[in-house]
This record gives sequence, structure tokens and C-alpha cells, in this order.
Amino acid sequence: MADPVPITTSLDGIMKSLRGTDRIQIGGVFGKWEDAVGTTVAAHVRPVRLDQGVLTVEADDTAWATQVKFLAGTITTRLAEVADVTVERIDVRVARPR
Repeated sequence: MADPVPITTSLDGIMKSLRGTDRIQIGGVFGKWEDAVGTTVAAHVRPVRLDQGVLTVEADDTAWATQVKFLAGTITTRLAEVADVTVERIDVRVARPR
């Protein structure tokens, strides 16, 4: 009989096989988003998905979407510093009005 494996190890393996991203990376991006981008940006832009190095964010209007495109390099650097997450590309979309 095999030794027990922690459930977190199993979940990491499943997530990585499905998406190429583990829960620590996802938690780093979502949990430390405001620390990485600052309160002003975080008030208008939120991460919605991290999939194989591609971070999808949603801005509350087109002006913020444009701003994030200009800040993409800085944001990826800050995420690496603050959350120890490597993001290769940021895709930006604008939220639909509610």
C-alpha cells in the first residue's frame, strides 16, 4: 500500500494537469493583487483567470483597460516580486455593464 499523499499535493497535480497553473500561483495572483498593483488600479481592474502563464484581467471601463495594457510589464514584474508568480502575458477585457 502506498503512503498517504496530502490533499494539497493531489489538488496541485490536478490543477497543473488541467491548466498548467498550481493553486499557489493562483492564490498569489488573486490574494496579493492589490499589493502588486496598488489600491487605485485594484479598484478598477481585477484578475479573473490565470491559465498557463496568461493572466486575464477585467477592467471596469475602456480607459482602465488601456491603462493596464500600458502597465502590463510593470504588473508582471510586481506579481513576480510580491506573489512569486510568473505571468507571461496579460489579456485585458472590459466588464459588461450590470
